[in-house]
Amino acid sequence: MGVDLSNAVIAADERAQYDTYVKILLARKSILSRILTAAVDDFKGMRPEDVEQFIEGEVHIGNVPVSPGMTNQEQTVGGDRIVGLNTIQAEMREGMAIFDIVFYVRMPDGLSQIIINVEAQKDEPTGYDLLNRAIFYVSRLISSQSERDFTKRHYNDLKRVYSIWICMNMNECVWNHIHLANDTIMGEYTWRGKLDLMNIILLGLPNNLPEQGEKFELHRMLSALLSSDLSAKERLHILENEYNIEMGTEFRKELDTMCNLSQGVYEKGREEGREEGREEGLELGREQGKINTILDSIKNLMKNAGFTAERAMQMLGIPASEHQFYLTRL
Repeated sequence: MGVDLSNAVIAADERAQYDTYVKILLARKSILSRILTAAVDDFKGMRPEDVEQFIEGEVHIGNVPVSPGMTNQEQTVGGDRIVGLNTIQAEMREGMAIFDIVFYVRMPDGLSQIIINVEAQKDEPTGYDLLNRAIFYVSRLISSQSERDFTKRHYNDLKRVYSIWICMNMNECVWNHIHLANDTIMGEYTWRGKLDLMNIILLGLPNNLPEQGEKFELHRMLSALLSSDLSAKERLHILENEYNIEMGTEFRKELDTMCNLSQGVYEKGREEGREEGREEGLELGREQGKINTILDSIKNLMKNAGFTAERAMQMLGIPASEHQFYLTRL
């Protein structure tokens, strides 16, 4: 994550809602810390700048599988068995359900941890009910802790989990916190355990930028960050002046050019490919020099961000089925 937030905002520009860029923009610790101060009670009232230090290790972006048996990876280091999150390469992930963003957060007490998952949706899905998918994800965040965060039957070591879903292009600001409840039907017995282990946060962002004010503070920040209507300059102004988010001053010219050109070029080519057939879409791209633009973008990411060719293509949203096409031309 060597590209600062200002570069990412400018790079995304009107294409901020494209899947790749949404993940890049949301995964900044300066953004995640503000989500935490709004959505997680333990961090409410804290300065986002102070919360950033509690985000531990790597923020995993689009490379941890959701599917049972795939989320964890076991390895042996120095004779010790270690189980961690299973991060997979781009060419292996096609067709899999993948967490958008996953990371660990150390609590202010310095002892416990929670696991945060952030998911972004361009709009509410029509092929399934979003809440059902969120329940599946939060359940996987719980069950995948076995042998990774706790062993055998030490269920008291389970970490709290949050699955936070950001759904764009809604008619109004929406915010729901869905969690376990205890309905007493009979008797006075108190069962020991934690009702706060599973948390689903559903955030709906409206098409129009919400007004200023404490009530809409989180929604306004996220709307400004991901808006397809505001210019990069307008979004940067809101993030800097209203939310005191520090922006990097050193812009990488090649990376900016890559992000502004290649994503739009690729998406357009992909839409044309759907209508006219993949080969015709690629051929059209060759004729117009678009393939060369994408190749230049891959090279710029490799040079300036230190990505491998595969990682660069993953960040550009190029399907694994087309990787070989570009690899042979690099």
